[in-house]
Amino acid sequence: MEINHGMVADVQIPNLVEMKGDESNMENFKFQLDEMFVKVDQLEQRLNEVEQFYLTANKKKQTIPKGNLAQKDKEKEKQISGFRRRQQDAARREAAAAKRMQELVRQFDTKIISQLIQHRWAGPFMEPVDVVGLELHDYYEVIEKPMDFTTIRAKIEAKDGTGYKHVRELYADVKLIFKNAIKYNDERDNVHVMAKTLLEKLNEKWIQLLPKVDEENRALAQDKRRKEEEAEAQLDIKLAQEALHAKMARELCIELDEVDMHLEELRETVLQSCRKMSTEEKRRLGTALTQLSPEDLNKALLIVAQNNPSFQATAEEVDLDMDAQSESTLWKLKLFVKDTLQVSKSPGSVAVNNTASNNQNNAAIAANNKRKREICVALAKSSQKKAKKPSGI
Repeated sequence: MEINHGMVADVQIPNLVEMKGDESNMENFKFQLDEMFVKVDQLEQRLNEVEQFYLTANKKKQTIPKGNLAQKDKEKEKQISGFRRRQQDAARREAAAAKRMQELVRQFDTKIISQLIQHRWAGPFMEPVDVVGLELHDYYEVIEKPMDFTTIRAKIEAKDGTGYKHVRELYADVKLIFKNAIKYNDERDNVHVMAKTLLEKLNEKWIQLLPKVDEENRALAQDKRRKEEEAEAQLDIKLAQEALHAKMARELCIELDEVDMHLEELRETVLQSCRKMSTEEKRRLGTALTQLSPEDLNKALLIVAQNNPSFQATAEEVDLDMDAQSESTLWKLKLFVKDTLQVSKSPGSVAVNNTASNNQNNAAIAANNKRKREICVALAKSSQKKAKKPSGI
């Protein structure tokens, strides 16, 4: 999210000694400005808080008041600490659940599988079916997943993480051994009968172990629900924070616009209250305009156009009659020229300007000189016109 908060950087007012009127008006202007700047400071602090919320790792961090930053650091540390604690608790619960489940797998192996493989009919089910040797050409067409006790034993003893995670997986594989034999062999076949008998024994043993399995399943389901609830709570908090800061951002935009509008109104009021500019001041202002760069000169002409819609600031030739401008426009121009020339003469900007001027090509220099000549001609024409009659000042 981006918020325009250039509130007072471009709001300039003349020195109060330039104003006309009584002291009460001046004090009133001072008081209103002081109030506005206090409000602006408060808004900027709130704005920094909103910007900090939306700040990402790839963006430059904004300055936050030290008090607010310390408080935020404490809150952040508290949130991180709570989150880590919940993560550690969840990890401990998962580790305990996995340990209990492995204990059930061990019990299934020792109490059920061990008894089954000791049965006198367990022989046909110990090794994978010899499909080639027995010439069972259609075996893989009938049986989708072959299974045997040797394969199951290898998976139980696996150390690479491919072992059984849940006892139900182990039960399903053992049951599959007998289901495959029942499915492939005819009912009158000995293997079919043996598999059916062993399957019944498997189910009898499984029923005895089932209460512990169900208890563990309930514990796993509870842990899963807890994780989901925690994730949902975190999401709700995040959404609430985003909604709160989005609302704050909208309100700040409205308030900042109001501040800009109020400051502009104050500025216009001050400018309108300024004394009339003398002829000599107008002449010096005209001379100062010729010292501006083409870019700054265009900005100055746009100031004139703001209060004079008929003035063509972008025309090839501009006739700027200083005496035809309102006092407000003249003072705006004076403030703009003064600030612009001060910036251009500052030590830091001299080096920059020198470097930039060295890089200018002939076309840019020619355009600058042409623009200055146009202004000089326009000022000269204005002076000639006014020389024929009094200026009234």
